[in-house]
Amino acid sequence: MDKRSKMALYGIAAIIVLLMIAEVAKPKAINWRNSYSAADKIPLGCYVIFNELKTFSSNPLETSDKSIYEVLNNSSDFSNTTLILINDYIGLEKESSEALLKFVENGNTVFISTAMAFGKFADTLNIKMKSDNDGFLKQPSKSIFASKSLGSNGQVFDDVIENSYITSIDTTNALVLGYLENEEKTLEEINFIKTPFGENGGAFYIHANPFAFSNYHMLNDKADYAATVLSFLPKNNSLLWDNYYKSGRKVIKSPLRFILANSALKWTFYISLLGLIIFVIFKGKRTQRIIPVVEPLKNATVEFTQTIGDLYYQHGDYSNIINKKITYFLEFVRSTYYLETNEFSERFIQKLAVKSANNVQDTKSLIDLITFLKSKNNHTENELIALNKQIEHFTKNNL
Repeated sequence: MDKRSKMALYGIAAIIVLLMIAEVAKPKAINWRNSYSAADKIPLGCYVIFNELKTFSSNPLETSDKSIYEVLNNSSDFSNTTLILINDYIGLEKESSEALLKFVENGNTVFISTAMAFGKFADTLNIKMKSDNDGFLKQPSKSIFASKSLGSNGQVFDDVIENSYITSIDTTNALVLGYLENEEKTLEEINFIKTPFGENGGAFYIHANPFAFSNYHMLNDKADYAATVLSFLPKNNSLLWDNYYKSGRKVIKSPLRFILANSALKWTFYISLLGLIIFVIFKGKRTQRIIPVVEPLKNATVEFTQTIGDLYYQHGDYSNIINKKITYFLEFVRSTYYLETNEFSERFIQKLAVKSANNVQDTKSLIDLITFLKSKNNHTENELIALNKQIEHFTKNNL
């Protein structure tokens, strides 16, 4: 390797090292995506509330990474259990909704905190929710409790919030536990209810402010509100935390996705790939031998045929040339138009004229000339020229 190539490689290596240092040293941007995962410590994750729930009950706190149908399909295995679902939206398919309803019907409890709920379970409970896009969306609002004794436990949420509320409930069965009011106290909407379900003491708790359980608000003096909401749940129940219906649920289906999801592994992969490309470029340029140019074999069939024709013509062997042209023409008719050439009948002439796009008169003239020339043993130059002109005129539509 010459001096110039070494200097180029050293320069590239220095640039890569500088890029790595800059990438490691730069401050990481705050991730504001909705997650609600128990493992996420980002602002809208639920790492804090998940760990606080461990002290909520003396019973163990379990997590579920499967769909509700998979977990609750045999709901008779559960008793005195509270299932906690927190996400910006909860949408269940028919099978999971039926499993959830049966789970509560057997005497268990479900707590759902979401800005949007849909599915058979929501229809069954007559639950409809809405985010206020026209009014005080993301404007300061206060979540308060229906009980006067809990008046001081209400909380104003002035940022990182979407003001969602419940627009439809089962008025004959549901119990309103909390409201959402705007800063001017001119609007008050339901945002927390309890709906008993079944004959065994089971109940749904529906809450419309999942942001209140995020790390951001739990660590910004809003933890008392979240604790008050959870205080309505049965104290002696076992807790089952759902970690499946999460906007931030990590789905890794391939090794490459796993590598790219991890910052350190991602940059290692990129640097290795870049190094491999540089190696191939420089190594291939220095060692690849020249590929010789191989000229393709020339097709001399046309020249050979022309030479043989000239030879016959110069010796005045017109009969041989005429016979070969007739033979070639008839073979052309058989292979191109799929017509038998054993007999030149009127029917043959009609079919040949149609298939070759020639008129019947020209076709008949050519066939008559061929018939005449085949009946002679000796031919003249003029007859050869006449045959050649008629064949060229006949086949012009096939060129």
